[in-house]
Amino acid sequence: MAQIDPQISEKHPIIRQLDEGAINRIAAGEVVERPASAVKELVENAIDAGATRIEVAIADGGKTLIRVTDDGCGMSADQLPLALSRHATSKIDGSDLLDIHTFGFRGEALPSLGAVGRLTITSRVKGGEAASISVKGGQMSAVKPAALGGGTIVELRDLFYATPARLKFMRSDRAESQAINDVIKRLAMAEPYIGFTLRDVTSGGEGRVTFRADRESGDLFDALHGRLARILGAEFAENALRIDAEREGLRLIGYAALPTYSRGSSLAQYLFVNGRPVKDKLLVGALRGAYFDFLSRDRHPAAALFIDCDPQLVDVNVHPAKSEVRFRDPGMARGLIVSALRHALAEAGHRASTTVAVATLDAMRPEPLGPARVYQMDRPSMGARQAAYQFQVPVPDAPGLAEHPTVWDSGPSAGLMEMPVSGRVVEVPETEPDDHPLGAARGQVHENYIIAQTATGMVIVDQHAAHERLVYERLKTQMAENGVAAQALLIPEIVELSEGDCARVLAVADALTKLGLTIEAFGGGAIAVRETPAILGEVNAKAMILDILDELDDQGETMLVQAKIEAILSRVACHGSIRSGRRMRADEMNALLREMEATPHSGQCNHGRPTYVELKLADIERLFGRT
Repeated sequence: MAQIDPQISEKHPIIRQLDEGAINRIAAGEVVERPASAVKELVENAIDAGATRIEVAIADGGKTLIRVTDDGCGMSADQLPLALSRHATSKIDGSDLLDIHTFGFRGEALPSLGAVGRLTITSRVKGGEAASISVKGGQMSAVKPAALGGGTIVELRDLFYATPARLKFMRSDRAESQAINDVIKRLAMAEPYIGFTLRDVTSGGEGRVTFRADRESGDLFDALHGRLARILGAEFAENALRIDAEREGLRLIGYAALPTYSRGSSLAQYLFVNGRPVKDKLLVGALRGAYFDFLSRDRHPAAALFIDCDPQLVDVNVHPAKSEVRFRDPGMARGLIVSALRHALAEAGHRASTTVAVATLDAMRPEPLGPARVYQMDRPSMGARQAAYQFQVPVPDAPGLAEHPTVWDSGPSAGLMEMPVSGRVVEVPETEPDDHPLGAARGQVHENYIIAQTATGMVIVDQHAAHERLVYERLKTQMAENGVAAQALLIPEIVELSEGDCARVLAVADALTKLGLTIEAFGGGAIAVRETPAILGEVNAKAMILDILDELDDQGETMLVQAKIEAILSRVACHGSIRSGRRMRADEMNALLREMEATPHSGQCNHGRPTYVELKLADIERLFGRT
């Protein structure tokens, strides 16, 4: 670091007033990060104008041309110069910044775009004359007459030509085009009653349509379902659960996919607040929390969720790009998402995604010529099977889950333990009707897969994965009814923290106590850990408290202890479920199917994998060319 000679006097810095052009360029740096940001601002203006059709044309990834055409209300000639002035807007009157019902409200987008590019606006109001105005690098032209049937056309050329340094940070044309496509798709999800078209006119002429979504009809859920099917694909629409819940002024609607329709990344998660696409850690954490018991850590749910509320309950003025929001009661918003999604998943019962059957049919292709593939399955030892059989007998003729024995009930059948392992199909007499959702068991192959016949096809059940989920749900029910057993420490463990961290942990002390982790203040920044969950065995209390703090910082709440407890229950269920390699009797197989139908979430195992595959008779016949 350079040192200043005390014998040399310094010049004091002089405060200067920046000129209007510099101010606009600085503002553009906050609002317009890339071409996709400009498209977002212009399309949101078109939506605010009441448009029913919006067409976007781009060239070279939006770097040389962005043209947005809409059929909205338009602007009169005398309003055009004002539209290009900073902080001039028709959206709000400035009296209440929390009462915002539109996408835009700052009045910064158009002047910012005009400061860094060549912007032309042509508009016409109903019953008026069309007019046009241009601005290049912040220099505004006079208003001129123009020809236009109605609505508005905003054309932006040579984005960032006035700030060439920004051009060096642009990505490839393909990457910028993809970002624009993503922006249009998100806005199209939020507005199913508006038609959207995106064209790439890089090669001139009409160009090629890269995205199109026509106006939807019907009620809100039908329109939303149709729009999501168009954007996210028919598979998502087929496997999505309808969400509709309301709590204390907050309403949550949308669609969330089944756990078996999960993704390897979070790119298929779309969240909206009052129609505005947002990326909020609170909402993303709530979505992850709703599915955490059904998916492994490397899988992510797919969902499109919309929260609608009074604008007074949410602040959208916390980010220049309006991509983040702040709820007055964030806990209420999070709780609404978690409870609504868990309720929908529970109502789905044993349902699994249709993509499982599609993948199965795709796998049923003729094998290539050559050596036959060797099918080999891990077989547990006879001792391991005998030790586990006491957990394995499903309860036939049980009217409800509450009457099922617990996982630690004993009483194995000696005859079952002596059954040999075989790879042949076990024939089952047709004594069970096939009008149940999962049909009636007709056989067992490789002592691991149950073949059931339904009224419209067949079902293949992984007996170990299915029973693992059933046992896990029983254990969770028992834990909810009886509570989590706590183990008192002979000598409480003292954990030294900062005063701020101590206060954050103590704020969730009541929730942790319900999970068997009892903590209390010990003076200063220290806390005393007096009890830990007994099911976790020996616990490093300090490490657990620090992990809880990290989770509170990242997500605003902690589910660490509950996740650890349920991970133990999952392992117990895995070891206590029907093992691969065990032959089951007909009544046992049918009892397992009936229990799956009565148990929520039985369509996937504890790791998010499907527990059964359903094949329709028409699909099976198609495999053999019978259609």
